[in-house]
Amino acid sequence: MARYFDVHPQDPQPRSIGQVVAMLQDDALIAYPTDSCYAFGASMDSATAVERIRRIRRLDNKHHFTLVCADFAQLGQFVQLDNSAFRAIKAATPGAYTFILPATKEVPRRLSHEKKRTVGVRIPEHPVTRALVRELGEPLLSSTLLMPDHDEPMTEGWQIKEELEHLVDAVVDAGDCGTDPTTVVDWSEGYPEVVRVGAGDPSRFE
Repeated sequence: MARYFDVHPQDPQPRSIGQVVAMLQDDALIAYPTDSCYAFGASMDSATAVERIRRIRRLDNKHHFTLVCADFAQLGQFVQLDNSAFRAIKAATPGAYTFILPATKEVPRRLSHEKKRTVGVRIPEHPVTRALVRELGEPLLSSTLLMPDHDEPMTEGWQIKEELEHLVDAVVDAGDCGTDPTTVVDWSEGYPEVVRVGAGDPSRFE
């Protein structure tokens, strides 16, 4: 049975954030809000999260997981950036974008693309997400909360709790945060290619 946390969307309660992070550090899988839509989240060190998310969403080994970072300094530890990528991505963050880039050795192999050794990274604008990542002290392993039989992500915390309470360990409810996932920009070949149009304006990368 998932624990339910009702948190303020702009000023999340530190006690609730601390309790959720303690669960993450104990291998929990959570559902949490972002600036684009709800997502699954776990610690990078979780031994079970990747397989749990793959099983819930019915994903194959080609799926790009995302590392949700607190700031640009943290993001730079986990992906390789040339000057043009650095400038463009820094100008677009925080925001509703996911960038696919070559992973550094800091990224566990199980979290990167099996063949390309790439990983998704993003810096969100949502206060709850930022509070969780700051308290955790490392990126949050993440994947859009889009179920295989749904056309759009679920938007209500109570609905997520009702449908997923036996699949996740905690639900962090900060109200409706929309149904648009992030805009995904693949920069792994040295230039930007928009591979999914979502909440972030794609025109700056086209």
